[in-house]
Amino acid sequence: MYEPKPMDTSDVVIPDALLVLTEQIAENVHEVWAAGRVAEGWTYGETRDDAKKTTPCLVAYADLPENEKDYDRNTALETIRLILKLGYQIQKEDS
Repeated sequence: MYEPKPMDTSDVVIPDALLVLTEQIAENVHEVWAAGRVAEGWTYGETRDDAKKTTPCLVAYADLPENEKDYDRNTALETIRLILKLGYQIQKEDS
């Protein structure tokens, strides 16, 4: 039986400067997910129906319910924490 063992990132503190990045990653996570669903033939529907391939989540990130945004935010936060835990630095270049 498969037993998930994600790396413990609970000790990683995300600097305030990276918190803005979290929301940008979360939105992109949703966009990638939505593009994949559309490519698989899914369309918007008021309820999720796997047989009909409809989901209410095929909307712009801004229009998602907060619980769906939180799912994407958690993915983004854990990704940033893992990058930092592995010793990488995230730095924005000056434009």
